[in-house]
Amino acid sequence: MIGNKIKEMRQAKGYSISELAKLADVSKSYLSHIERGLQSNPSLQFLHKIAKTLGTSLDYLLQEENTDKDRQVELDDEWIVLIRRAVEDGLKKEDFRAYLNYIKFQAWMKEQNRR
Repeated sequence: MIGNKIKEMRQAKGYSISELAKLADVSKSYLSHIERGLQSNPSLQFLHKIAKTLGTSLDYLLQEENTDKDRQVELDDEWIVLIRRAVEDGLKKEDFRAYLNYIKFQAWMKEQNRR
């Protein structure tokens, strides 16, 4: 759900609903309705403002969520070493998020081309 993604990203950035609404120049009450799922079909203009302010893409916000959210993922030793090395080499959370968004976008593009 788009509202969940917006809320998670907003909280990760440390913004209150009021702060995000002000920074994105959108209605605080409308943003609240989106986050709570009371309004589920926001305009592309609204989403563009929110995505830009949160430093993400429209594609990420529009992409369907994984329905298997409760699944626990165990990181094996190789993953842990890779992540530690990346952090030691200066990889920032924002860079990693951008990379994940890029990978998701590429997968989405492949799916669109198959259709």
